[in-house]
Amino acid sequence: MAEWKKSENRKPLVIKGIRQCGKTYIVQKFARENYGNVVYMNFILEPDKKSAFTGNLDVNTIILNLSALIQGSRFVSGKTCIILDEIQECKEARTALKSFHIDGRFDIIATGSLLGVKGYGKNKKKNEGDEGQDSVPVGYETVVDMYPLDFEEFLWANGISDTVIGSVKSCFESEKAVPDGIHKAMMELLYRYVIVGGLPEAVNCFLETKNIELIYKVQRNLIAGYEEDMVKYADDTDKPHIRECFESVPRQLARENKKFQYSVVKKGGRASQYIGSIQWLEDAGIVRRCYNTQITELPLEGNAIQDCFKVYTTDIGIFMAMLDYGTQADILKGNLLGYKGAIFENLMADFLCKSGQKLYYFHKDSGLELDFLVRFNNECVILEVKAKGGKAKSMATVLKNKDVYHVKSAIKLGQYNVGREGEVLTVPLYMGFLIEDKLADAVIPDIDLSGL
Repeated sequence: MAEWKKSENRKPLVIKGIRQCGKTYIVQKFARENYGNVVYMNFILEPDKKSAFTGNLDVNTIILNLSALIQGSRFVSGKTCIILDEIQECKEARTALKSFHIDGRFDIIATGSLLGVKGYGKNKKKNEGDEGQDSVPVGYETVVDMYPLDFEEFLWANGISDTVIGSVKSCFESEKAVPDGIHKAMMELLYRYVIVGGLPEAVNCFLETKNIELIYKVQRNLIAGYEEDMVKYADDTDKPHIRECFESVPRQLARENKKFQYSVVKKGGRASQYIGSIQWLEDAGIVRRCYNTQITELPLEGNAIQDCFKVYTTDIGIFMAMLDYGTQADILKGNLLGYKGAIFENLMADFLCKSGQKLYYFHKDSGLELDFLVRFNNECVILEVKAKGGKAKSMATVLKNKDVYHVKSAIKLGQYNVGREGEVLTVPLYMGFLIEDKLADAVIPDIDLSGL
């Protein structure tokens, strides 16, 4: 947000993300600290504010309307930030972002929990000429995705210093073991992150109470809110299917082959019934698909099989709250057996999603399966997640056959410290948040044209 404010000719900023991930809090905090005047409206809590955007959408008319609706509001050129919270509830306000950008006097920050799913049901553009998604001012806004707290932010919330986090990063980069004291503490914090996740209300409850039951209740209430959204915003024919898809995620991941299967959602279920429901959940930021790839090569997106995928929740806390109450205590005590693998796979998906990465895996009918594939150091790298120690046979097979699979290295994450075994870098599970590709040569070099 600070970088956006520094940029010249900045466009209205639209922040989208799952409900209750902290959008309103951070936007209001930023605006108070950086502007002399802040004008705030929430289109869910204050539906009357929508009237300011009816009729003409020129900036002078909108400002006049807002001045009448919001007592004490001041609009000073270059010093006022206008916050349009839950903008998906007022498509005219979204359309007006173009007018605000062209006008240029005021900075606009909009937030939306369900921007991706607005357009389903009655809002869907069904015929040419129908009113639909044409209200989105393409080219006149900057859209940023916001996620719940990631693991590093969870560490900050628990008072872990940048010095300690920096030492962990240094150990990862240099492939050196983390000192025992830090390693033990980080593993304990990781287990707490698995239980709590990153939704701010759940994190605050954890920090204030350390009570598993209260944290679980907060998470279940948040899930109930998501399910209400499924009823409110989805097309009538999709409503039961969306909830069925969502509630099937723990069962899907319990299977040996975790590929999403519609028959697991409901006996006799078909893709035609449920594929739109999965898209709804993904657009709402609740789940993310992990696509199977045809080959283990870059670019991963270009090799993805669109109708073959797993489904993970974007926040590990949501996933844990969907399981039996008591699973949280089992995680802390180490009592889980086979299902622990599914939990830690979803944890890795959480790490990758929150760093802005897409999810891919590799599976062949022969039984060869790799948990995740990522672009790392400009190569296709295997990620294997082990809840406990153990050999990864598929990973070993792929690495032995480089002429077939074209993969040179792998990262294995588990309950151990940093080490290397040939082409395999082993790291503790908590280092998963550090696995992202760094663009080393992001600037295109100049061309020497002197010889032309």
